[in-house]
Amino acid sequence: MSIAQQINLIVEQLPEIEQKLILELVRRINPEDILTPDDINDIEEARAEYAKRETIADNAINWN
Repeated sequence: MSIAQQINLIVEQLPEIEQKLILELVRRINPEDILTPDDINDIEEARAEYAKRETIADNAINWN
C-alpha cells in the first residue's frame, strides 16, 4: 500500500473537524498551485534552451 493510500485510510477515520485541520496543514505545505504535466514539460524545455544558451539575458531586453 502506498503512503498516500495509508494517509487516506487514516484521515477517513478522523472526525471532520480534524480532517479540516489536516487539509489546512497540507495546503500550507503544498499550495493549490500544483504543477501540471504541461508546466513540467515547459520547465524542461526552458532548462534545455538555457543549457544550449538559447535564452536572452534580461538586461538585453528593452522593457520600455
